[in-house]
Amino acid sequence: MAIIEEQVPELALLPFPEREVVKRAIHTTGDLAFGRLIRFHPHAVAAALGAIRAGRPWLCDVNMVRTGINGGRLARFGMEAFCLVGDPQVARDATALGTTRAALGLSRACAAHPGALVAVGNAPTALFALCELIDQGLFRPEMVVATAVGFVGAAESKDLLMEKGVPYIAVAGTRGGSTVAAAMVNALLGLAAREA
Repeated sequence: MAIIEEQVPELALLPFPEREVVKRAIHTTGDLAFGRLIRFHPHAVAAALGAIRAGRPWLCDVNMVRTGINGGRLARFGMEAFCLVGDPQVARDATALGTTRAALGLSRACAAHPGALVAVGNAPTALFALCELIDQGLFRPEMVVATAVGFVGAAESKDLLMEKGVPYIAVAGTRGGSTVAAAMVNALLGLAAREA
């Protein structure tokens, strides 16, 4: 972390909580320029920390995000992380409906856990589904970590989320990934533990 701070002096311009999230993302990617892609809603960190202290669950688009979240830190706050992408019924229904397992799994997790935090690290389709739920008034997340990755819909899904008025931490453009989402969630959990 000291190497990152030395090599990226502009980090010193960020408030401490945002700086911690950005450092974790840079550390995870090994890319000193990665921090320039990260966008923070003005209330993102405060919303996340409040929801963490309240024990709200994290809903994840893929198992790699859920698995990457620090279980000890979740337990400290009485939290759980959920992902339904591997649920057999979700798989069958996604095929029948012509959608992705990630999109349907996240939609069903949102229905089961109102007011949860959300981490989308891989699937743009899950992020588009989340935006649709927000538009329909069916779900309002406490905060969203949005690091969907790839060349089909990733940039567009994150841009769309940033227009919805919900607190977010997002990686602009095509870059991101599940490891980045998990790292950001862990940084937020660490900040909450530090301030508890």
